[in-house]
Amino acid sequence: MGIFTKTAEYFKERLGKTREKISSSFSSVLTLGRNIDEDLLDKLEETLISDDIGVETTDKLVTDLRDAYRSKQISTTDDIIPFLKEHIKSYWPARDRQLHQAQTGPTVILVAGVNGSGKTTSIAKLAHILSHNNEKVIVAACDTFRAAAVEQLSIWAERIGVQIVKHKSGSDPAAVAFDACEAAIARDADVLILDTAGRLHTQKDLMKQLTKIRDVVAKKIPNAPTEVLLVLDAITGQNAITQAKMFTEAIDVTGIFLAKLDGTARGGIVIAIKDQLDIPVKFVGLGEKPEDIAEFDPDTFVEALFA
Repeated sequence: MGIFTKTAEYFKERLGKTREKISSSFSSVLTLGRNIDEDLLDKLEETLISDDIGVETTDKLVTDLRDAYRSKQISTTDDIIPFLKEHIKSYWPARDRQLHQAQTGPTVILVAGVNGSGKTTSIAKLAHILSHNNEKVIVAACDTFRAAAVEQLSIWAERIGVQIVKHKSGSDPAAVAFDACEAAIARDADVLILDTAGRLHTQKDLMKQLTKIRDVVAKKIPNAPTEVLLVLDAITGQNAITQAKMFTEAIDVTGIFLAKLDGTARGGIVIAIKDQLDIPVKFVGLGEKPEDIAEFDPDTFVEALFA
């Protein structure tokens, strides 16, 4: 098992709110043993959309269901859940969802996301698990526009026992990133995790700042950043997709950290993210504790969702 791996039971427990919502909405439509017809498929389409699976993704699923019904591959409501599970799992072909690591020098993880998404807590979770795996971790407080952000990351760093590089509030974020890279090299760190601002005066300013940080890091450490993680708040549902599209315009996002998945009934958004963005969800946040982080596993997720 990997260091981020969690059991199926853990997932099932933490996805309780989403599972209850899906179970409730499906049970109102899928009467056991009822024959499938067009009216049922229309109602199922409404149900899937209400479960935050998204209009585009739902349209694909229902189209596949309708084709299977018309070709007599499925005939009753008993066939629908197994069919959906199989098709949703197929959205995630075998691909690398593990954290990328640098072959030489420190692994540099640039973390982006809007304020309030759970970005700082997600960084703390990553740092905690990696340090417990005997990795030497440094975090960098590049969100210098909010004093509270620097303070929060400092508190987490002390709590989980990792080093932090920070400047005074209002400093140039790229300068913090530069110093953090130097510190990571000088201190022979295994991993450097960079926090970034989630909101500036305009979207254009935010994106310019992210690009500047990325470029500074790339000049200081070859092939960095190794990983660019975008933290999305699962509670925001479809708004998370809008945020992801905004950030991918500025930086090459390599993976998504979906935070607060345990605290929402909108876990279906994971399916919509994969279908609409084709950016792998690499990690999910499933609680308040530093260890409540898991590597995303499609099979475990889908089984827990429809358990």
